[in-house]
Amino acid sequence: MKLDVIKLDGSKAGSVELSEDLFGQDPRADILHRVVRWQRNNAQAGTHKVKTRSEVSYSTKKIYRQKGTGGARHGARSAPIFRGGGVYKGPVVRSHGHDLTNKFRKLGLKHALSAKAKAGELVVIEDAATEGKTAALAKQVANLGWKRALVIDGASVNEAFLKASRNIEGLDILPTMGANVYDILKRDTLVITKAGIEALEARLK
Repeated sequence: MKLDVIKLDGSKAGSVELSEDLFGQDPRADILHRVVRWQRNNAQAGTHKVKTRSEVSYSTKKIYRQKGTGGARHGARSAPIFRGGGVYKGPVVRSHGHDLTNKFRKLGLKHALSAKAKAGELVVIEDAATEGKTAALAKQVANLGWKRALVIDGASVNEAFLKASRNIEGLDILPTMGANVYDILKRDTLVITKAGIEALEARLK
């Protein structure tokens, strides 16, 4: 698969041959769903917590006598049926994460890249380098028509580009090792540098 390479000013800078293994897959929604679910579950804090019957602050003294009241028999105000009592089988602190094999995670990333290529939402740029001025970069991004874009650079991100892009709404940049299915799919445009393509091919071979 061959794709044109452009510069940030919109001018052409040749073309690049894309790997069919990375960008020519037939995207499967079930694979993408499983990888995104794995990502979001691992990101979930899981800090939700309620107090159980043994944790609420109440006296352990029997609240009233066993017989003769005409009511039900109770021993403690901490019982779940009382207001302020402990919660029965409520949420506790736990991890929501689950395992997913490296092979499947790589496959999910390949399908995400292929989905963008198939939809025509993949752009290859020569490099992500700028003078470090936000206004200049914002103008270039607007001229290119990128509204919600993710830029994937090589092993490291250009510091000037990163600094200039921080205040531009809808523009994010990641190094190759940070590329992930969720961030790729939630953007309208995927922008990869030539160095990023080489690094992705090395990472996913």
